[in-house]
Amino acid sequence: MSRCANFEVSQVLNRLLQIVSALALASTLALPAAQAAGPKKVVVKKQAHSIHVSRRVVATISPRVRTKGAKVVASSRRKSVVRVAYVPAQPSFGELAGLHSTQDPLDLKSGVALVMDQDTHEVLFSKNDQAVLPIASLSKLMTGLLISEAGLPMNEMITITQDDVDTEKHSSSRLRVGTVLSRGELLHLALMSSENRAAHALGRTYPGGLPAFVSLMNAKAKMIGMKDTRYVEPTGLSSENQSSARDLATLVNVAYKDPTLRELTTSHNFDVDVGNRTLQYNNTNRLVKNPGWDIGLQKTGYITEAGHCLLLQAKIAGRKLIMVFLDSAGSLSRFADAERVRRWVESHPPAAVSVSSVKHING
Repeated sequence: MSRCANFEVSQVLNRLLQIVSALALASTLALPAAQAAGPKKVVVKKQAHSIHVSRRVVATISPRVRTKGAKVVASSRRKSVVRVAYVPAQPSFGELAGLHSTQDPLDLKSGVALVMDQDTHEVLFSKNDQAVLPIASLSKLMTGLLISEAGLPMNEMITITQDDVDTEKHSSSRLRVGTVLSRGELLHLALMSSENRAAHALGRTYPGGLPAFVSLMNAKAKMIGMKDTRYVEPTGLSSENQSSARDLATLVNVAYKDPTLRELTTSHNFDVDVGNRTLQYNNTNRLVKNPGWDIGLQKTGYITEAGHCLLLQAKIAGRKLIMVFLDSAGSLSRFADAERVRRWVESHPPAAVSVSSVKHING
């Protein structure tokens, strides 16, 4: 190899050594900065969700799940699961008597039904109409009738006391003990919103007290021809308040003549001032706000023993009709039954229909 060639090889080797030295120096300078920055953390965000790991414990995965190498570390939170024991629904008196097994042409869900022409007293439709059953808050219609007829001052202030608290069904009320309202306000709440403490306070403050008022309820029932009716208190919380559909139709016919009852039972809503609060109440009957209905008087009711109940006076197809539905299967089915009857009456002049299986049920 010539001297010239040796010189060129030597230059190439020197150049390569310079490049390697420069790379080594750069790597050495970068190492402290990398060590100061420390290792990077990789964070994967996932939506939180629950995993049932046993019948008693639930593990909840945190929204932040950190990955470290090949391992996944998930934070978890353990909490106990609340167990609720299944309690079978208590059957109503009508269910125990088999009233719901009675078939009818309109396929009503109420165990008892009665539709009557108010002017002629012609019965257009009946189903177990003589069965005597608990009537729940339908009792308040008699309570309201007596208070309205008594001529007591409606502006007299009445205080809700511990005596008005429900010890029968332990139902709740927004009228706290110590609340002061006028007799007129209590009557409005009792009839429109079925307020139990309001109804009880009306009976308790009647001249002679609650025993005198209950005696008057039964006397009035007998006087107007309600032969199968019995009251033991003014609210309907007791299952011993009982009547038949025919008796209740009689009560509706009498109560309809009272302008106060017509106004209060069909009122859409009512506000009362209680101290520094305003309580807003609505009608328990959804049909009163329905433009397809012309309702003159109504009352709803419910306790377990009675099922869902409904009284109506309404004008349909030019006729004033009284409707009674007792022991309906659900809170909405009584209104659906009323709609079925209305469509039936509007579609054609109905011939009288009567179906019955049980006449009297005494509980």
